[in-house]
Amino acid sequence: MSSTILDAPSPKLTLAAVVVVVGLHALTVAALVAMKAPEKPVEAKIQTPPIEIEMVTLQKEPVAVVEQESPKVQPAPPKPKAAPTVKAQPKPIKEPVIKEKPPKATPPKKATPPKKVIEKQPDIIKTEAPKTPAAEPKVDTHAADEQRRTEERRRAEERRIKEQEQQKAEQEARDRAAAQEAERLAAEKAARERAEALAAQQAAQRAAQAKAAASNTPVNFTASNADWASPPRWSFPRRAARNAQSGDTFNVVLVLRVNKQGGIDSVRVSQPSGNPSVDNAAQRQVRSGKFKPFTQNGVPVVGNVTLPVSYAVP
Repeated sequence: MSSTILDAPSPKLTLAAVVVVVGLHALTVAALVAMKAPEKPVEAKIQTPPIEIEMVTLQKEPVAVVEQESPKVQPAPPKPKAAPTVKAQPKPIKEPVIKEKPPKATPPKKATPPKKVIEKQPDIIKTEAPKTPAAEPKVDTHAADEQRRTEERRRAEERRIKEQEQQKAEQEARDRAAAQEAERLAAEKAARERAEALAAQQAAQRAAQAKAAASNTPVNFTASNADWASPPRWSFPRRAARNAQSGDTFNVVLVLRVNKQGGIDSVRVSQPSGNPSVDNAAQRQVRSGKFKPFTQNGVPVVGNVTLPVSYAVP
């Protein structure tokens, strides 16, 4: 019992130890406050860069550990003695530290009976290091790129062929339109020329008609061109029949002057039959008929008609 009492530290030494511990805590709090929290990196769109963590090494100060048992009896004043040996434990701790709220400093307490003093270490929050994103497996995109380029070339070739076909169709449409326009112009020109020719022909006909209408110069026609409006009444003359034999034929050729209305204005014998009675009868009987007007260029004209007449003796 006496040795334990003699080994107990003095109250001053205990108070000094308490002051040192409180001071160390205050310094730790100040250091934590002064530390700058690591800035959070901006997340990239493709890959998140690792978070930078600043490593801080805290040095533990040796702390005297004093064990005191409450004495049952008031001890006698101790003899002066050498200071107790303090065991130092310098073990640096290197761990990532993230800025945290500083612990509230504990105000120094009033002197109390010496108790067992235990060093209170600052709370250290262990932060897991940011996980490095697992490297994505490399994919060989050469085949995919080649397929994509092949597809692009195929599409470009299809577009080119389509454009060529469209241009060809447009050119053919333009050619057809040009050909149709040329045909239309040619048809219009031909129609215009025909109209001009017809107009010229009609003008010439009108001029000829006007000239023919104004002129009374007879135009020679044959019997085939003559068209009777009312044929004459032919009969063999009785006087000529007395001196003729049955079955005989008398031929006479007459030249008739026909006016513009088809009437016979004059008759003359161009070739007699040899019987004056027959010739006179033919001139007299032909006047009983009437012709349709002779025309030239659509205009009635005066005509000379050579008409053969044949008589058969009954």
